[in-house]
Amino acid sequence: MCLGVPGRIVEIDSNGDATVDFWGIKRPVRIETVSEPVHPGDYVLTHVGFAVRRIPEGEVDDTLALYEILLSEAGEDPLAMDVAHDLCPSLV
Repeated sequence: MCLGVPGRIVEIDSNGDATVDFWGIKRPVRIETVSEPVHPGDYVLTHVGFAVRRIPEGEVDDTLALYEILLSEAGEDPLAMDVAHDLCPSLV
């Protein structure tokens, strides 16, 4: 199973790489794989350091809420605990 993680673009450097905020943890993300332009403030779904797609503005709140539910209900699942620990420390 592949897991895409939603995050907010904080900045885009001159090389076209983005810094993305995942629940307070900032990570570099490649954005050239997104099929539409993205800008700071946009949310993207990210997988292994690459933005997969831009999350439409009207879907951001639902996407973030769903992700928090998935992680909080995962219990002791090792993958979920790893993701929660690295990207969502407020959920651990």
